[in-house]
Amino acid sequence: MNQYFCGNPVILFRTFRLTILDRYIIGQFLVTYFFAIGLIVGVAVVFDVSEKIEDFINKKPGLYRIVFEYYLYFIPYFANLFSSLFIFVAVIFFTSRMAYRTEIVAILNSGISFWRFLYPYFIGAGILTFVSLILTNFIIPEANKHRIAFEDKYVNNVIIFIERDYHRQSRPGDFVYLEGYSHDTRTGYKFSLERIKNGNLAYKISAQNIKWDSTKKEWLMDKWVERFFLPTGEKVITGQNRIADFDLKPEDFTKRFANIKTLNYFELNQAIDKERQKGGNLLGYYQMEQYERFSMPFAAFILMLIGVSLSSQKSRGGIGLQIGLGLALSFGYILFSQISGQFAISGSIPVMLGVWIPNILFAILALYLVKVAPK
Repeated sequence: MNQYFCGNPVILFRTFRLTILDRYIIGQFLVTYFFAIGLIVGVAVVFDVSEKIEDFINKKPGLYRIVFEYYLYFIPYFANLFSSLFIFVAVIFFTSRMAYRTEIVAILNSGISFWRFLYPYFIGAGILTFVSLILTNFIIPEANKHRIAFEDKYVNNVIIFIERDYHRQSRPGDFVYLEGYSHDTRTGYKFSLERIKNGNLAYKISAQNIKWDSTKKEWLMDKWVERFFLPTGEKVITGQNRIADFDLKPEDFTKRFANIKTLNYFELNQAIDKERQKGGNLLGYYQMEQYERFSMPFAAFILMLIGVSLSSQKSRGGIGLQIGLGLALSFGYILFSQISGQFAISGSIPVMLGVWIPNILFAILALYLVKVAPK
């Protein structure tokens, strides 16, 4: 039983086959997790209904739409949002009960090493992490489209913040400027487009305003002036109306941070490339969303190790003390994640580092707690 890390791959394979004990721990892990997440989702739905009940009464979306067009998509979004933390809570809860009943002492005294004891915990965390990755990158973004659309129609008084003095690179070498933009009329004012070649200004076109034609899906310029900067001199052409040729759409002029949550893995990568090309100020938000979609699910392994280490021995304060300590660490992790994320968005530190710093520090804490845990 104590030869768990010998070099023979056959024995190693046999060692890490699922035993009755492994299946018991995995079962307790998953059942406790889904029970805990079910409870918190139920409470969240009750509070959300109470908060939005006045909007539901006034705007009358109907019971079918409320249930199947909103809460059907709200529940997986909310559950996955706190998945890693409830893995932590679930681990502490059922491991504390095992320690209180001296089951862990019996397991370790039978010759099973502490790392071998952790094996089913890694399997349980791995299953939930894999599910979370699929949900976060592919399923929940699609669900968020329906959830946000419902909120915009029946809950929110949608306010679009308009960006003034808009500067963007629409395509390589082409730089667009707008003094202002009206979302209601889809009209931009004091428009100009400059084309840079070999570090020099080669072309410029400006107009009093541009307006989006939603039927033809193109911009129309009014009172435009076109300039060509040639080796022989400047050539100027003027006119009243013409189609504007630049690669931007009306939604590019408005800030809707919530829409980032509606992009799946591939769409998010495309949006990052486009925002980087334009030099947009939302690049940090896109990158933060991209890195968080992987850092949060993998935090499950770190928090699982901390949870087992804290709760694998019987405490004089009982299960309640261990759960309380676990919740305190959970909130500490959330707080630290928010702080480091804000530093990343502000540009004080690289976005990837800002997102992964909480995982790195808590991983060091996890390894220390595993080292000092009773064996």
